[in-house]
Amino acid sequence: MKRVFFATAAASVALAASAAMAQPAAPADDWAGPYVGLNAGGAWGQARMGNTIDPTTNTYFAGSSITQIDASGHRTLNPSGFDGGAQAGVNWQAGPWVYGFEADIDALSLNKSSAVTVGYTCCVGTTYTLNQGAKTDWMFTLRPRIGWADSGWLVYATGGLAVTDVHMTHVFTDTFDTAFENGSTSSTRAGWTLGAGLERKLNANWSLRGEYLYADFGSISSTATENAPGGAGGTSTFHDTQRLNTNIVRIGVNRRF
Repeated sequence: MKRVFFATAAASVALAASAAMAQPAAPADDWAGPYVGLNAGGAWGQARMGNTIDPTTNTYFAGSSITQIDASGHRTLNPSGFDGGAQAGVNWQAGPWVYGFEADIDALSLNKSSAVTVGYTCCVGTTYTLNQGAKTDWMFTLRPRIGWADSGWLVYATGGLAVTDVHMTHVFTDTFDTAFENGSTSSTRAGWTLGAGLERKLNANWSLRGEYLYADFGSISSTATENAPGGAGGTSTFHDTQRLNTNIVRIGVNRRF
């Protein structure tokens, strides 16, 4: 499905650009007015994972195991994937200065999961496994833009609100007593974004652009209880966290009105 979306978005950008170049040229540095467009590109980021076992609620783990598990759960994943969708905005202009607002809604398919299995130092021959993952499906941004126009080119800076859905996977199991904990959770997170772009006017109505955005969506967390049904008994409380940021590079085409 992601490949179909990518192919459709990329083809739409290419077709729109071809149609634009077939139209007559117009004043190169008039960027004022509303516009809509499509974009497609890629994204890569960092998901800093963490877990902490609350020692005050622990009736299952040895002290050395708490230290081990906390260390194993603090690691960085690097999710990556496709980014693409549609944007709309409006510009005003004063001489070479161009300023305005833009909103976009994109499919943002960041995805990465990883499992680690470690032997308990307390109990030779037994292990625990941590399965952690980070995932997003979409992103919305609302950003002011300010730029400088010259000879048909517009270079601009932008920044503002970024919103996404964040999915955190955190599952703990062991072979000592079939202990199990699931701290997986999902949340819609509002963060911030900063970036810059370069846009080239093709004629009065069409332009092509390249854009880079950095987005930080902050942290999500969950609290879950570990249970050990195998006979040894005891429970413990896990506090699980994830902090996500991403880099996005994309190309786009805009139609002005």
